[in-house]
Amino acid sequence: MTIIFARWLFDGEKILQNLGIAFDTRIVETGSFEILETRYPEADIVELSEREVLLPGLVNPHVHLEFGANTTHLRYGDFIAWLESVITHRDELIDACHAACYKRQIEEMLHTGTTCFGAVSSYGKELKACRAAPQRVVYFNEAIGSRPAAVDALYSDFMQRLEASEKAASDRFVPAVAIHAPYSVHPVLMKKILHETEGKPLTAHFMESPAEKMWLREGRGAFRLFFETYLGQSRPVCDPETFLEMLEGRETLLTHAVQADETLLDRIAAAGHSIIHCPRSNRLLGCGRLAIETVGEKGIPWLLGTDGLSSNTSLNLWEEMRAALMLHHLAPLDLFALDLLRAATSRAADALGLPVGRIVPGNHADLVTVELPDTPENRETLPLQTILHTRKIDRLYIGGKRHV
Repeated sequence: MTIIFARWLFDGEKILQNLGIAFDTRIVETGSFEILETRYPEADIVELSEREVLLPGLVNPHVHLEFGANTTHLRYGDFIAWLESVITHRDELIDACHAACYKRQIEEMLHTGTTCFGAVSSYGKELKACRAAPQRVVYFNEAIGSRPAAVDALYSDFMQRLEASEKAASDRFVPAVAIHAPYSVHPVLMKKILHETEGKPLTAHFMESPAEKMWLREGRGAFRLFFETYLGQSRPVCDPETFLEMLEGRETLLTHAVQADETLLDRIAAAGHSIIHCPRSNRLLGCGRLAIETVGEKGIPWLLGTDGLSSNTSLNLWEEMRAALMLHHLAPLDLFALDLLRAATSRAADALGLPVGRIVPGNHADLVTVELPDTPENRETLPLQTILHTRKIDRLYIGGKRHV
């Protein structure tokens, strides 16, 4: 048993002061330090300073590890230019990202406070690394392929990867499903996979770029040339509405949604889906700005993800939060900072269906502490100051065990 006494604490929803947390593998009790110390006299005591903040471990619901070897290989500024550069360098980058590459990315997330992440896997090459990760992992086996003649082969490959991940299932490793995007997965393949994977966590890329929107809505633009060149297709296999209809009854983590109009956002809200916001990736790929204020007004839970190193410079969620602060320049800073902390903890945990992201009895004891340069002045400014000044964490616990 361990007791942490924190003068400043973010519990996943709000800022609290002068609170004790008793935990072993799970959080057992919260309350005054004096009561907890008396109730658990054999517990190890950790007393944080006035400059330290206790938080739930961060949850990054959308990470691609397979292109972690990328540095200057890929083009930015336009989604199609980036996609073509990915195709050009795909084999080179995948071959270059071996065990040490995966481990480096996982350790970066660990040392910056991420205790749970959603790994989107197209090939299954990072399965071993994710199984061995200290963090909790939701492992999204991704289906991709829009050619009708290839549906059976693609389905077989997907099921083999899913079954391999299911053999590793545990309370720390959750096999899950990803449907790549409306433009890249044939509806027959999507229906077969959804039918066979009912009940598993589900994610999909959705309405990421202007090029995707033009292709799905009008069947023209840069994506048409791309599909004609690489796949011999001259029209989209699906439209956004049909894609959402096929997700009916499956609450899905939709990544990006930058180009989703209000009608689509209404459908997302009615279906109970959530949106994973990746501000740095969206900027680098020329996708535009997610209308976060509209998403919030419609009651859609939005989360914060880093995407992968093919479209980002780090997997550090604190850097993602700082980027969001600057991107959404009209949002009131203090209130938006508090909401960003929720997006990176409790809301992401809820969307993944995991008992983490909140400091409440019964949840896994996944906790981090950070130290600010000076003592915070009040609760209202603490979220913003924490986001602005945190580069790495001081302590990190997963299931009550200290890893950092």
